[in-house]
Amino acid sequence: MTSRTRPARSTSSTRCRTRSASAAPTRRWPSVATAADPAAVPLADVAGLERRLEHRFGDRPLLIRALTHASYSAEHPLEASQEPLAFLGDAVLGLVVAEHLLDVDPAAPVGRLTPLRAALVADETLARWAAVLALGPLLRLGRGAEQDGGRATPSILATALEAVLGALYLDAGLPVVRTLVGRLAGWPPLRVIG
Repeated sequence: MTSRTRPARSTSSTRCRTRSASAAPTRRWPSVATAADPAAVPLADVAGLERRLEHRFGDRPLLIRALTHASYSAEHPLEASQEPLAFLGDAVLGLVVAEHLLDVDPAAPVGRLTPLRAALVADETLARWAAVLALGPLLRLGRGAEQDGGRATPSILATALEAVLGALYLDAGLPVVRTLVGRLAGWPPLRVIG
């Protein structure tokens, strides 16, 4: 029987590392605010938003990214935009709204639920909720969007709210998003469908 020697371990930072099958995947979102960034959202403003959200972010750059409009990212190529977070937030919001509608009336026909859901996720509704959270002044906008009054544009505010919901989902999970949406919509606490 011959013994084999192991090759020396590489100390290079480029080697591949494996995770166990049970390890949860990590989500990587680029940091978007730096000390040299003139459009960095002041820490006090971020803390104020966290109070309004009733959640302190473990990953604050994720929240800042949710406030970074595509027009800003276009002018600052190293800054990631809110769009992927808004995509996720839109899906999470749709789930929360559907849960609520079924909780209120489990036997409702889909033909009655669909227009109710559409009204609850419409830009006007989401812009109103964004105003309650005072998102407009915190947005990082490009020059053109800023000059066009983007901080008060319903579609920009709606997208920002969806991005914040996406960031909140990634940072804290679905129950925290459910609570926030219920509070913004004025719903009683949801009985989760099981």
